[in-house]
Amino acid sequence: MSIKDPSFLKGLNKEQLEELSSDIRRFLIETLSKTGGHIGPNLGVVELTIALHKCFDSPKDKIIWDVGHQSYVHKILTGRAGQFDTLRQYQGLCGFPKMSESEHDVWETGHSSTSLSAAMGMAIARDVKKESNYVIPVIGDGALTGGMALEALNHIGHEQKDMIVVLNDNEMSIAPNVGALHNVLGRLRTAGKYKWAKEELDYLLKKIPAVGGKLAATAEKVKDSLKYMLVSGIFFEELGFTYLGPVDGHDYDALFENLAYAKKTKGPVLLHVITKKGKGYSPAEHDKIGNWHGTGQYKIDTGDFIKPVNTPPSWSTLVSETVRKIAKKDERIVAITPAMPVGSKLEGFASEFPDRMFDVGIAEQHAATMAAGLATQKMKPFLAIYSTFLQRAYDQVLHDISRQNLNVFIGVDRAGLVGADGETHQGVFDIAFLRNLPNMVLMMPKDENEGQHMVNTALKYDDGPITLRFPRGNGYGVPMDQELKQIPIGSWEVLKTGKDAVILTFGTTIPMALEAANRLEKQGISVQVVNARFIKPMDEAMLHDIFRAHLPVLTIEEAVLQGGFGSAVLEFAHDHGYQHAFIDRLGVPDRFIEHGSVKELLKEIGLTPDNIVVKIKSLMPKKQKRA
Repeated sequence: MSIKDPSFLKGLNKEQLEELSSDIRRFLIETLSKTGGHIGPNLGVVELTIALHKCFDSPKDKIIWDVGHQSYVHKILTGRAGQFDTLRQYQGLCGFPKMSESEHDVWETGHSSTSLSAAMGMAIARDVKKESNYVIPVIGDGALTGGMALEALNHIGHEQKDMIVVLNDNEMSIAPNVGALHNVLGRLRTAGKYKWAKEELDYLLKKIPAVGGKLAATAEKVKDSLKYMLVSGIFFEELGFTYLGPVDGHDYDALFENLAYAKKTKGPVLLHVITKKGKGYSPAEHDKIGNWHGTGQYKIDTGDFIKPVNTPPSWSTLVSETVRKIAKKDERIVAITPAMPVGSKLEGFASEFPDRMFDVGIAEQHAATMAAGLATQKMKPFLAIYSTFLQRAYDQVLHDISRQNLNVFIGVDRAGLVGADGETHQGVFDIAFLRNLPNMVLMMPKDENEGQHMVNTALKYDDGPITLRFPRGNGYGVPMDQELKQIPIGSWEVLKTGKDAVILTFGTTIPMALEAANRLEKQGISVQVVNARFIKPMDEAMLHDIFRAHLPVLTIEEAVLQGGFGSAVLEFAHDHGYQHAFIDRLGVPDRFIEHGSVKELLKEIGLTPDNIVVKIKSLMPKKQKRA
């Protein structure tokens, strides 16, 4: 496609727009089959995106995508189709809006439910500066259930700022949507008669000469009664919005008519648009559980996903299935997820224990405090949450879980680099923001066998909050013990002995540490490798032994260095008077890491066996000089 900017849309008629829609769908299906990506959401917003860019003037008019994974059509219309073969690949096109890519990307949305607050800020800035432009947040119905979105709706309605909120209602976010607000939207979808009846009543009243006084007041009461009779719970109008819809999001005539009306309306407008996720591609269109929300490569003709054969189970499966196994014997165990039952592989738990499985929707804060509430009643809540989404519940983990020392088991999925989703999704901050919390236990396994024992350890632990980090992707295929064990809290293990230096690491970086140690062994440098599986509390007895032996130490972590595990080791050395200890650290530098394969990103930031070898060698002269 040779599109440079959206201006060409102004001159296209309906037939040409429909042809363009077909071309874009075909382009997406073909391109994403090779790169992977969020195909379902984008096939659903083709007509809506085209209509928005035809009716408004981006970037003067601010179109904000929430969540940003539905912005592929927007990227095509703003001149980036030629880069789609690099989508979500190293140094290629980002899978979310990116200000550095285009002036048309006015807000970056990797997490959901932020668009309305950002739009309010932009609308206020417009009015303060006495400028004239439209602000159009496009928010999915799943994102609308987030508490931040509801806070913003309340404020926007109160301030009565001019704004057009487009509610893209496809009845699914990633998994099927849940919650009372979703049910309100369901009723609204079937309430099309309301708009027609209200307009008819307005027309009839205008035909009556000199309607005033009591008659006018009576007429308004009649309209209100009609509203409540035809539409159960006019949620948005009660918040101060002019509600338009529901509108068929694939019907250009309906879209143009309602967008034109919205542009003329003062104050905030909510345009409720019904779209079909995956429209135009049968496998995605008939997906009911979210498998086609975001995919890897697939075969266009069959819709079969292209996956490596004979791979070990995923880490998410390992953790969730171990929880399910233990839950058979412990009825106190309850699983909670904020809208990620499929990603966190909790379908099996939900099937076996439907009364003990709770998907709370995109509501991470609620999920964390709900888990805390369960823990006060001596239940065993397992909170399954991605690292990048746990950030959104930080106050609840601090204030409600850790401060009250409640026995919540937090399973931090996608811990470490995640690759293609990029900087908004890299799970590299959780160590830094969790290890400073009093009462918190934080651990990460070296393989899936140790992982199942850590799940068991967490569910048998009774002394407060405990967190298990585990990465995205699959395990190593190691032999699995049949009997589950408990691992002593705070205990480390030596994986390789050595007398010249020590590597302290855990989780995904253990294989590279062992490889580097084996290389160094051949060069006459003997390096001890320690599985520092408990990040908090640390194995202080082992640390004392290491520092008393004056061994140089290299810490390695697939997480940010500031406030991370290496920082904890430095703090230990300082606090115990080891002023002459030789310590170096490897980890994620002080910047956001963009998208690419995990292997490429690790190389970019220097988390490689080659760099480990260099770091250890740089420590050796210091040891020899001190000796």
